[in-house]
Amino acid sequence: MTSEPNQNNLNFSICPLGQTVLKYQVPLDVFNIINTIYETKYTTLPPANKQLVGKIEKEHSLFYQGKDTSKMHHHNMLTNNVLQWVDKVMDHYLNFNKIKGYTKSLNSIWVNQMFQHEYNPVHVHQGSLYTGLSSVMILKLPESFGVEYSSEHNPMNGKLQIMGSVSGQFATCDYSPNIKERDFYIFPYDVRHCVYPFNGPGYRRTLSANMDVDYNPIMNRGRN
Repeated sequence: MTSEPNQNNLNFSICPLGQTVLKYQVPLDVFNIINTIYETKYTTLPPANKQLVGKIEKEHSLFYQGKDTSKMHHHNMLTNNVLQWVDKVMDHYLNFNKIKGYTKSLNSIWVNQMFQHEYNPVHVHQGSLYTGLSSVMILKLPESFGVEYSSEHNPMNGKLQIMGSVSGQFATCDYSPNIKERDFYIFPYDVRHCVYPFNGPGYRRTLSANMDVDYNPIMNRGRN
């Protein structure tokens, strides 16, 4: 009988291929400020429905500094510490992925408040540039996403699903995290994702931020 090798003694490194999703925890003060701003200024926030694909009635903008002002004027409803934290984690994502020589500019931030039967179809994001980072922050969740009418072992009501661009043997092709309040997911603009509808009372509130990133993909090819 041969013994199994002790994996703790293996000398190895990882070479990830494809794109990365990183999850952060939102500091409590930032989390509370965003929810308070939305709840106290909801009636004055610019609607964002015409710029978004979501089948959601309540979509409102908190920040916009994009180049195209034909549909929405520049505005900012957020505090400096919220914007600084978003900027910090976007920088961390780029540095973690060893992106060199980039410049970035925050394009837009908005809130989706979903009620039962509303959903966000499969889509990608874009700012003033085609290259950049998008994100999903979980602000409020209902007590339950309702009855799962099939496949109770694999619940999908109200789920965020992120679909990778890499397929093949042993590859992870999609990611459906067990979301909780204060989660913040960051991923590139061209990563497809969607949100499934749910059944029952309550609402699902999320924030998304788009950060334009200008970089040289040739210089970053095969980065170590």
